[in-house]
Amino acid sequence: MAAKMSVRSQLHFNNITHTDQISFIFGSINGQLQSAFSKLSTLHAKNVFSFAIVTGNLFGEGQDDEQLTALLAGEIQIPCPTYFTVGTVPLPAQVVERIEKDEDIAPNLHYLGKRSVTKTSEGVRIVTLGGLLDPAVVAGQSQEQHLPFHTEGDIKSLRGANNADILLTTVWPSEVWKNSAKAREQNLTADAIPTSQAIADLCAHLKPRYHFTMSPDTFAFEREPFFPESRGDDDKDKGIDVTRFISLAPWANTAKAKSMYAFTLNRETIFSPPVGSTLTPFYKPAAAQKRTADDAGFSRFAKGNHENDRRRRKHQRRERSPPPGPERCFFCLSNPNLPTHMICSIGEEAYLATAKGPLPSAETFKSKGLDFPGHLIITPTPHIPSLNVAALAESGEDVKKTFKEMTRFRESLQGMVSKQSKGKLGAVTWEINRARNIHIHWQFMPVPAEMVRKGLVEAGFQVLAKDTSIGKFVSKEFETADEVPGDYLRVWIWAEEEGDAEKGGAEGGQVISKSLLLQIDENVRFDLQFPRKVMAKLLDEEGRVIWQDVGQSVEEESKDVAAFREAFKEWDFTL
Repeated sequence: MAAKMSVRSQLHFNNITHTDQISFIFGSINGQLQSAFSKLSTLHAKNVFSFAIVTGNLFGEGQDDEQLTALLAGEIQIPCPTYFTVGTVPLPAQVVERIEKDEDIAPNLHYLGKRSVTKTSEGVRIVTLGGLLDPAVVAGQSQEQHLPFHTEGDIKSLRGANNADILLTTVWPSEVWKNSAKAREQNLTADAIPTSQAIADLCAHLKPRYHFTMSPDTFAFEREPFFPESRGDDDKDKGIDVTRFISLAPWANTAKAKSMYAFTLNRETIFSPPVGSTLTPFYKPAAAQKRTADDAGFSRFAKGNHENDRRRRKHQRRERSPPPGPERCFFCLSNPNLPTHMICSIGEEAYLATAKGPLPSAETFKSKGLDFPGHLIITPTPHIPSLNVAALAESGEDVKKTFKEMTRFRESLQGMVSKQSKGKLGAVTWEINRARNIHIHWQFMPVPAEMVRKGLVEAGFQVLAKDTSIGKFVSKEFETADEVPGDYLRVWIWAEEEGDAEKGGAEGGQVISKSLLLQIDENVRFDLQFPRKVMAKLLDEEGRVIWQDVGQSVEEESKDVAAFREAFKEWDFTL
């Protein structure tokens, strides 16, 4: 479990991974030595930091001589070993003099150099590259260690370190915001932030646990953790390398942006990506891979024209590409193109997200108390085509546990829509289980409870199944795919009894619940949009059958997610 710091309310620290000692990071101090180290002393007394690091500029352009003199005289207390490098401002002459004479700058204050590999007394490996790229030097390494410029040669020489616990640079790596929902929220672009492709390549090579930089303005950015492309099968036992990129605002900035950060190094081997993490932004695929029509038909995030999809499908029946792996799967959290703004809740085994191109609109259920579409996707976090023992065997997960959490999401959604609508809404959830699936998931959708009570929902599925000659639904309660041979469509229909539901209590009342099973004949073409078509007829939304035709803007999707989260708060067991 993550441990919380006693000063969280003051500093807005993130939860930190439990290990032996906490370390501390400052943004650029810019010469405000007395106030910064006084704050560090106060926090150190409560937390006992193993060491501290200053990113960017320790000293300022208009350095206060009085504070500098006090520092050099040892009159400013630095409570723990504190490391710094050169940022964008030259070091003061008095400091350079002590560095060149190999003298202590001040007790507990250590200069890492502009280009260095350092191992602290705690065994932490820090790779440092200070300063900005010097465009005047086309080859070779810096001949001094204190000017705020580095060369391409400096960067290349650091690749020899091979690995790092911490990478400390003045400049951001290029494209670090790629695949990041947080970066989109902050509207971070290369136009406003100096970046370096060579530093991006260095970060990709070293795979540090943390990459710290200075922010060029009064903002902070903590990117989602990222991990490199998959190792080969022979290296799976080595786990994966997860990097956290963090850029801090200057100390005491007027915008009150985050300028301090506490962290610990988790040295345990990681075998699965942390929740919310992404594929590395520095990933460069060997060649662009084309998606198949089957991919598009099964993806809630796919783009394209429905008619073109049908034409392509005819040509691709003869030869299909292999199914995409997690990095290209439109339901995997590790997919760099996953629209993370649509994710509503993440559990231990599954997550909940809104559907792309929802069948209901935000107006569909408004008169019944729901001001958002309510079309949700419940997805297991492992990349599996089916909920069965064999599919989860490789990941070591328990299929029963995964099914249980997905069911918990479904039941929570049912309770939420019933309470929000005071019993006027029930719900339908469906699962399409096929051997050729890419990533199994369930789709959830509200439906007028009166339709459930009158049997109209079940009738709708039975009638369209008969009309399209795909078979007949039977009532069957079961859990995982191990209990039913072959491919199938499962439909859960749910509502509360009228008298109990209208009370609107969180505990609910008597329910109407039914599980329908349609076993899919492998010799009969099955339309993956069959359940959506049934629901479109029931909801009188047949003009919204093709989800590509009712796609929303990011702003509209984000608005629906916010409205849903507010309504779901009481029912969200992950909070």
